[in-house]
Amino acid sequence: MKRNIIAIAIILTIFGCSNAKNNSESTDLAEAKEMVIPDSAATPKIIKTADMRFRVKDVQNTKEQLSKTIKAEGGTVAEFSIESIIQETEKVKQSTDSLKEITSYRTEGYLIAKVPSEKLDDFTNTISKMAVFVNTSSMKLDDQSINYLANNLKAQNRVDASKHIGNIPSEKTGNIETSLALKDEYVDRKIDNMSIDARVKYSTITLNFYQDNTVSTMTVANDNLYDYRPGFANRLWLNILNGWTIFKEIILALANLWMLFLVGFGVFFMIRYFVRKNKIAMELATKHLMENRQ
Repeated sequence: MKRNIIAIAIILTIFGCSNAKNNSESTDLAEAKEMVIPDSAATPKIIKTADMRFRVKDVQNTKEQLSKTIKAEGGTVAEFSIESIIQETEKVKQSTDSLKEITSYRTEGYLIAKVPSEKLDDFTNTISKMAVFVNTSSMKLDDQSINYLANNLKAQNRVDASKHIGNIPSEKTGNIETSLALKDEYVDRKIDNMSIDARVKYSTITLNFYQDNTVSTMTVANDNLYDYRPGFANRLWLNILNGWTIFKEIILALANLWMLFLVGFGVFFMIRYFVRKNKIAMELATKHLMENRQ
């Protein structure tokens, strides 16, 4: 009797596990069937980017024409700059106080625009007509369809997982950080897809354009201070006057030292007196010595 009960229990357990597995598989299959791919994900997501470098007659006029064309096509200018690079400069003297400045410079323009993707080809053709000639022109297509679909499916998975976690009592889930992390992941995936949609709708084109070297001339002030000095005759006369002034200043400075001159004269006469005295004494001694020898 006990053996029969044990056998029945084993059979029920096996069938129970099998039914649970089948129910789990059927649930996963049902969820997989319910996972519908959005139409937006099925649409190809092609991101177009283009680059052009070309020569023009006038950079400023070209920039204005490009802005009008971009606006007419429904696009926007994201960034632009114009730079003049000096190649060579020289200053030629015209008069005492003026110079002619001659400058050779190169002007370059840089512009980044976003235009509707379907009008990108027409826009590049329009630019080619503005150019004197085109140095380089390129276009790149980046298919983001797979990434877009992956983001959609992962976002949907995170929504479902977050709902399941929300139905579980909080004491069994530990905390709600897991749910918040899933929701953050969902937001990141949605933002990635929004970025892809924006880049698919509006293509980015980078334009580099330049013009031939330009030579400009203008009159500027002479910054060489030597040229502003008086003529030779005037400077000679001024130097003579300045020398006379310096001589008088020296005399006045020496006049302040009159006591030194007196001391100097006194010392001079004292030395002269002692020198003469010693000379006379030596002469007398020599004369006396000669007389004794005789």
